[in-house]
Amino acid sequence: MTRNIARARAGQDRSSLYEEITGKIIAELEAGRVPWVQPWGTAAAKAPLAMPKNATTRRGYSGINVLILWGAVIERGFSGQSWLTFRQALGIGGNVRKGEHGTTVVYADRFTPEDERRRAERDGDEPGAIPFLKRFTVFNTDQCEGLPEDITTTVPPPPEGLILPQAEALIAATGVDFRIGGARAFYNSSHDFVQVPPPQAYFEPINWHRTAFHELGHASGHSSRLGRDLSGSFGSKNYAREELVAEMAGAFVCASLGIEPTVRHADYIGSWLEVLREDDRAIVRAASAASKAADYLLAFQIDPPQSIAIDLAASERHAA
Repeated sequence: MTRNIARARAGQDRSSLYEEITGKIIAELEAGRVPWVQPWGTAAAKAPLAMPKNATTRRGYSGINVLILWGAVIERGFSGQSWLTFRQALGIGGNVRKGEHGTTVVYADRFTPEDERRRAERDGDEPGAIPFLKRFTVFNTDQCEGLPEDITTTVPPPPEGLILPQAEALIAATGVDFRIGGARAFYNSSHDFVQVPPPQAYFEPINWHRTAFHELGHASGHSSRLGRDLSGSFGSKNYAREELVAEMAGAFVCASLGIEPTVRHADYIGSWLEVLREDDRAIVRAASAASKAADYLLAFQIDPPQSIAIDLAASERHAA
């Protein structure tokens, strides 16, 4: 009975969290703002372009937590992308200022109770696991005082001119068949190649790189790589879901390389909204898949960034 109650409560907590997160994303999209494309480099953003990371472990957050923390940085005007828990602040000699309100991020996993382990051992079958969801609160380093100087120092953005070679090196390192030419950008899943027009075809050369990483986001889903469902035809919900994954994956890679991401296909917003309204778990699944795609591509760097996998990916395996 106790186990059934725990399962029910965990399920209710997960459902309410999915609804809460999806509601925020839908509100942003309806207002014409895309959560994975923040106005970095403008008066609206005091923080430099970067992926959010834990200030003490230096590891990056992933999945839906990237969108949550980016949104908090813009909404509350923080000057950096570093976060830590209340205890972590105390552990390094600082503290969260009195009256500060943190930002909720999420962690999902499963555990097996001891009595279930014993039952499975007795009956000779696999033990059942109970999914759990943990919300916890993090604070931006701007909300703290007394932190070591190296924790509070904001890393300046890479100098102009160093970003493009780094991006080009990563594209080459992935080993994906990457072709430059033609008049349109696309990923051909049947023959597994990416094609983008030459950089001079773009009014702003930076958009060539954004486009390239969007298409490489699609390529990461090939059966020989991460094995996502790429079968959706244009206009279908599967197509819209994959576009959502590629858009966020491209944004995450761009942010990691210091390239300011934008919405490459703003006309897809309507189809994304349709998907999100029908399934309040779609954005969490897409963000999780996008993080995996970005991590796959960035792993080809010499010193790839580490990710803190504290999104809802684990619970998605049991979301049906």
